[in-house]
Amino acid sequence: MVPPSPCLRRPCAGWSRNWPARPRACSSPRCGAKTRYGRSCEAPAVRGRQRCRMHGGASGSGAPRGNRNALKTGLYTREMFAQRQAVQALLRRSRQMLEDLE
Repeated sequence: MVPPSPCLRRPCAGWSRNWPARPRACSSPRCGAKTRYGRSCEAPAVRGRQRCRMHGGASGSGAPRGNRNALKTGLYTREMFAQRQAVQALLRRSRQMLEDLE
């Protein structure tokens, strides 16, 4: 008879070897990131983080603060949004003035 696995997600591989260490490894928090197949990742999360080493839990992973890597044209920055809104407001006012003159 095989003893029940302490891991709720799936049975631990090789439970008979190194039995006292297995339950602790299986009870560690899981990553939970969504995989390509739509299921949650079952890899153990990095200590002190919510994700595993493959999904951004490793030190040095992820984009830097401010994310200068994503900035290419500046089209979607706050300054450009504000500038476009100002230009649109100016165009609206000028159209209204032209309609009033006619």
